[in-house]
Amino acid sequence: MNDIPLPKPKKPQGIKRTKGLQDDLKKAKRATRIAIKKQETKVAKAQTKLVSARLSAESKKKSLKEISQALNGTETTLVDEGTLDNTPDNVQELVKNQEVIFQPNNGPQTSFLASSEREVFYGGARGGGKSYAMLVDPLRYCHKAQHRALLIRRSMPELRDMITHSQRLYSRAFKGAKWREQEKEWRFPSGARIEFGYAENMTDVLRYQGQSYTWIGVDELPQYPTPDVYNFLRSSLRSVDPDIPVYMRATGNPGNIGSQWVKETFVDPSQPGKAFNVSVETPNGVRKISRRFIPAKLQDNPYLMQTDDYYIMLASLPEVQRKQFLEGDWSAFENSSFPEFNPSKHIVQPFEIPKGWARFRTCDWGYSSPACCLWIAIDWDNNLWIYRELYTKKITADDFARKVIEAEVGENMRYGILDSSTWARRGDVGPSIAETMIQEGCRWRPSDRSPKSRINGKLEIHKRLKLHEESKEPTLKIFSNCVNLIRTLPLLPLDKNNPEDVDTNAEDHAYDALRYGVMSRTVHPKSYDANRYTEKEKFKPADRVFGY
Repeated sequence: MNDIPLPKPKKPQGIKRTKGLQDDLKKAKRATRIAIKKQETKVAKAQTKLVSARLSAESKKKSLKEISQALNGTETTLVDEGTLDNTPDNVQELVKNQEVIFQPNNGPQTSFLASSEREVFYGGARGGGKSYAMLVDPLRYCHKAQHRALLIRRSMPELRDMITHSQRLYSRAFKGAKWREQEKEWRFPSGARIEFGYAENMTDVLRYQGQSYTWIGVDELPQYPTPDVYNFLRSSLRSVDPDIPVYMRATGNPGNIGSQWVKETFVDPSQPGKAFNVSVETPNGVRKISRRFIPAKLQDNPYLMQTDDYYIMLASLPEVQRKQFLEGDWSAFENSSFPEFNPSKHIVQPFEIPKGWARFRTCDWGYSSPACCLWIAIDWDNNLWIYRELYTKKITADDFARKVIEAEVGENMRYGILDSSTWARRGDVGPSIAETMIQEGCRWRPSDRSPKSRINGKLEIHKRLKLHEESKEPTLKIFSNCVNLIRTLPLLPLDKNNPEDVDTNAEDHAYDALRYGVMSRTVHPKSYDANRYTEKEKFKPADRVFGY
């Protein structure tokens, strides 16, 4: 038994088994990570699809809600065609069979109501449907509680006419809409409001300071002589609801006192109907806002074109008024106070003034309103050449005087004419405006202050603008660099209460300066001869008292 061999002991396997187990664990972890990553990818894809589906569902619910509310009369009955196209045929048919409260005319009126630009001006001929479009446009967001609109006219009687039209429309478009006479505003079931107001001047517009509106409309914008009211109202555009964009809308006809600045703001920058951007300074830097001009013509209104009466009335007007009111022509300004003005005759390119020509300056002073100084040369035949202008605003009298002196360095000014009102004392002590300028070395004499000086001054300008019988040239010409005189003189309307004078509410500062100047040179030559200059006809001061 002792010869039986004992079995050999097995070698320890712990190290090998441990190593194999570690490899298996690594493989399992790697496989698990891969599986988890695949699942995470699937989950992400599923979440993306879910979000997309949810958004699509919400969009469809919103469209159906809008249509349902429209059908029930709880909100606006103005449903866009895009919304209808995404609904079942039976719903489309049901909506189409509802009462039509308002249907815009094809063309400009539809374009105006569909415009998405921040500022839109709809203007041109009379009878184009502009006022009705202005009434309908603020209704676009009246189903939103935070929507607040403001519709402005210049006077209360004009505003009353708009209110009357709104009462025929708003209560039918929105069941439950209430007119509050005392507040002059409409209140809608959603909480939205449309306010009606008037603003004849900057004093009136201050009533809206500090208030916020999502939509502001100004009907007959060219009735305002300057853009101040429009710009002030525009600063009140604010929205607390990201779903409600802010809009500024305006309408008007050419031929009013503010036609020029409206034309420069909306008509001139781009082609009709084409949107454009303008840069605006803000506390946060320069921002761009979108604008658009939509022209209007009588032919755009099929209701007025059904009969010839209104068309015949407009067509029978004088040529310029016919162009303005029938054709909506914003370039028809010949009906101004100075119909003689002809750019081809009265505007010339600058040239070097001969040393032998006498020179003087004339000025209409203003601080809040523009101050204008014109420099005039007198040739050997007493023709006037306006060769330079200084047109500025909100500058003190002493700074203005220094600018005048700086502009005429090297020139010999025979005299200067300044608005006579500037000699009035400011309180009990202290120099007048004129004295302040004179103290700076800028000498003046007061303008003609006689009772009929305004009328006579206007007549003198008419004489100067009229073409001479022999030369076929005017006795007053303007250098093309005098842009503000050229811009404002042809546009000055007549005073409605006194047709012999211009409307002083218009931008008449350059005109007044010119009027002061021509009143100091009232003698006209009987004939035109460029070679008739003699020593006897040298310049003589018109004012013997001041001597210059």
